[in-house]
Amino acid sequence: MRLGVLDVGSNTVHLLVVDAHRGAHPTPMSSEKSVLRLAEQLDGDGLLTKSGADQLVRTVAATKASAARLGCDDLMAFATSAVREAGNSAEVLDRVRTETGVDLKVLSGEDEARYTFLAVRRWYGWSAGRLLCLDIGGGSLELAVGVDEEPEEACSVPLGAGRVTRTRFRHDPPSRSEVKATVEWLDEQLAPVVKKLRRAGSPDRVVATSKTFRTLARLTGAAPSSAGPRARRLLTHDGLRQLTGFISRMSAHDLAELEGVSASRAHQLVAGALVAEATMRALSLGELEICPWALREGVILRRLDHTDGPDNGAEPDTPTARTRRPGDTGRTGRHGARWS
Repeated sequence: MRLGVLDVGSNTVHLLVVDAHRGAHPTPMSSEKSVLRLAEQLDGDGLLTKSGADQLVRTVAATKASAARLGCDDLMAFATSAVREAGNSAEVLDRVRTETGVDLKVLSGEDEARYTFLAVRRWYGWSAGRLLCLDIGGGSLELAVGVDEEPEEACSVPLGAGRVTRTRFRHDPPSRSEVKATVEWLDEQLAPVVKKLRRAGSPDRVVATSKTFRTLARLTGAAPSSAGPRARRLLTHDGLRQLTGFISRMSAHDLAELEGVSASRAHQLVAGALVAEATMRALSLGELEICPWALREGVILRRLDHTDGPDNGAEPDTPTARTRRPGDTGRTGRHGARWS
């Protein structure tokens, strides 16, 4: 069985196709991305412009065609913060459904955090203990902590790299005063979230997902993608602080020339670094580990839980396989949430 996930984010539309015939752990087959930057196409009233809606419809239609060409048996489509926060999201979603036949589900920020946490838990397994999971998207920052597959606390705050870039910076590169003011503002925004997370107890392992964290880790010396998903990749607070001081003086054009930095995301790298550093500082984190699985994998895993996807008994090719028996679904049994 081939499953497709169509993820409409703030910056890109991403199609991930996986082979679900190898048990509960999907095997990636294809990945396609289209740069859309929906969040930048909201007008002064917070409405998605006609041009933005037109582009979204065309991109979803093209992605649906790609999924069909790749033989997907099931296509799960969802949208995150950019569509979620648009004042005319209902109208836009109706148009997408009518013109493409794709029913986009809008995830709440907390749902994003929960799906991502599930993916991280399945990757590392139960031996990881209490997990703290961080994810910086284009529009929001998700945080979740817990010892099971359902986090005890799941939070979403509007501190995405793209959003911070649009709302806090007027210059490229940002001025020193803009950086300083943003750092102070981030500390204020994160304070109540940190209090909430700390009530759940100290984590045994801190993990980060998302393109932003992966890029920052790579720029501070972590292994490249060519080393494979099992390579252990760390991001230290000291390394991040030094990197932030360096890249905050570079223009987006110059940042795009750095290894591992995509041209479509270069303009928001400084903001992403500031959010990451502020989060690590607020939570007193010296380092965190980069996980290759994130939101899309969480959506797929939950669907497989719901459908009891076929299992041929083969061990999944992830570190979790070393800590879970075939068919084991965790301390509380099969995950209760459903993709429906």
